[in-house]
Amino acid sequence: MNVQAGKTGRISTGAVTGLIVDAMMKSSVPAADAAKIAELMLEADLTGADAHGVFRLPQYVLRLKLKSTNARPNIKVNRSAPATALVDGDNGMGHLVVARAAETAIELARECGVAWVGCNMSGHAGAAGVYAALPLKAGMIGIYSAVANANHMPLAGGAEPLLGTNPLAIAIPAGEEPPLVLDIATSIVSYGTIKNHKLLNRPLQSDWMIDPKTGAAVTDPQKSAEALLLPMAGYKGAGLALMLGLLAGTLNGALFGRDCVDFNADPGTVTNTGQFVLALDPSRFQPIDQFKAEVDRHIRSLRNSEALPGNDAVRLPGEQRAQRRADRLANGLALPGELLAQLDKLAGELAIKSLRER
Repeated sequence: MNVQAGKTGRISTGAVTGLIVDAMMKSSVPAADAAKIAELMLEADLTGADAHGVFRLPQYVLRLKLKSTNARPNIKVNRSAPATALVDGDNGMGHLVVARAAETAIELARECGVAWVGCNMSGHAGAAGVYAALPLKAGMIGIYSAVANANHMPLAGGAEPLLGTNPLAIAIPAGEEPPLVLDIATSIVSYGTIKNHKLLNRPLQSDWMIDPKTGAAVTDPQKSAEALLLPMAGYKGAGLALMLGLLAGTLNGALFGRDCVDFNADPGTVTNTGQFVLALDPSRFQPIDQFKAEVDRHIRSLRNSEALPGNDAVRLPGEQRAQRRADRLANGLALPGELLAQLDKLAGELAIKSLRER
């Protein structure tokens, strides 16, 4: 197994990238698309969204095998106005569709200062923060949301799973400091976290899920499929999930609410996932260097604010993300044994090199 620094026992990013590329190409995905998918999946792992990177590879491969995801999509961009566009993903891998949406949003924002690009006929794209951060490379602010690929959450006071964990991510560029990147599910934790706990058979926290029949807490991860995932901040999280679902799904002609397809339970059905990317050029408001310097000043001021007893420091969105990314780039990824076993099994089924052979 190719590990970095020998002592860490971690798997090199090159090995993980190679596994994803080979698995995608064995699933009929063209080489260039496979490389793009691997880049975006790896970014999720690097930044700490561990349930949205290589963790999802077996699930993606199954959908490609069943042809419920199109391995060779003809992604089309319909520029509907100077600052808006709609991307038809042709049922392709969500990573490709949302990356095209982000590229389009950046292009339009260069012309108009701001752009909103929606997607339909897309698929699960992994970590929200990855896509909000794409406009950062152009010195822009990025905002991303999606209709999550399964309904696990009730409306406020409800007992039916009618809402997804519809995420919201916002990325703001800085100068010398790491950019601020907020990536949150509208549930109290993401469903990917629940899946990861189930894989590792780790107990759930008592405020994460409830039994819809009794309202009692569900802490057994093996019973999570029948439980409801609670919204963050009660009715506020449920309301935010509802509004984001309408903006990412209904507005784009994608599925929302009762129409959503659970891609965990129904891998053979097309999901018609909806997402949107917003790009905003800060230089339309003030010189970009001045804006970044001000963001830096505020970051430093906030970082140095007084912490509560028992906390070493206050936490800023994106700070741990940047530290984690630097560490994992240098030292590789620490993947749990249960996941390694799943990936080894997948490699055997596809007749490609396992991570241990790379």
